[in-house]
Amino acid sequence: MLQLGLEGMPRRLYSCTPSRLNTWLDCPRRYRFTYLDRPAPQKGPPWAHNSVGASVHNALAGWWREPYERRTSAMAGILLTKGWITEGFRDQEQSTVWRDRARAMVSGYTSTLDPSDEPVGVERTVATRTPVIAVSGRVDRIDRRGDELVIVDYKTGRRPLTEDDARSSLALAIYAVASSRVLHRPCHKVELHHVPTGSIVQWEHSDESLARHLRRAEEIAQEASEADERYRDWKTASRDSRTASGPAGSGGGPAPVPPEIDASFPPRPGPVCSWCDYRRHCPEGQAAGSARQPWDALADPD
Repeated sequence: MLQLGLEGMPRRLYSCTPSRLNTWLDCPRRYRFTYLDRPAPQKGPPWAHNSVGASVHNALAGWWREPYERRTSAMAGILLTKGWITEGFRDQEQSTVWRDRARAMVSGYTSTLDPSDEPVGVERTVATRTPVIAVSGRVDRIDRRGDELVIVDYKTGRRPLTEDDARSSLALAIYAVASSRVLHRPCHKVELHHVPTGSIVQWEHSDESLARHLRRAEEIAQEASEADERYRDWKTASRDSRTASGPAGSGGGPAPVPPEIDASFPPRPGPVCSWCDYRRHCPEGQAAGSARQPWDALADPD
């Protein structure tokens, strides 16, 4: 399961999650800030919409862990209230409004579920390997319908979901392959459940479409892995240089990233830069869009 390097020597599999792959695809500079730079650059303040999403996900996971007789819509609301995350909101009033709205979301969504329809997995970590990557991730829910598994992913954003969102999702395809291999059942269907509206979009993959997603994951991984190796080689050389210089040269903090290494992690500026946790450290990102308040992604309550 090892790929060969240029010198014919075995190379380690690139260990990753779908999130890591998508971060490289979206912006290599953000990838470097997130996964390589240590100490990592300081992030901006937490986002309120992330607090809403995490609170809803946690409540739904907790709902399935309750005994069957306690899986009621009222219990979903209780779990949401108990686990409400308050970070990122403008003030306590806004947090309370959104807590109540999120409670209505999970109560309404769980009222459409059959509490006896036990999932195969809730917040289940699955993993798989190819000759290039060792990839793992945590799935919101894995259902069993007949002889097949179905990947269920919860969404809480205000944007309406489309069938193409399910079809094109690299993460969902990887989860389908990994779930099938871990649980030894076929898995081709992936679903996005929009909790605020209760709408569901789905896509039925073929074996070939899943294989295409895996090949795409490998292509992304190979790009990121090569950049990682350049970064690690530079860090090793920098550390060796500081060690050789003795105590007098060891107190200056982390070495700045040289231009030739920075070039391996180019920014990809665009509208999303306004929402980047590392915007303050990226001149190109600052030029691409104005800064956002932590609560700006929230829809106006009805």
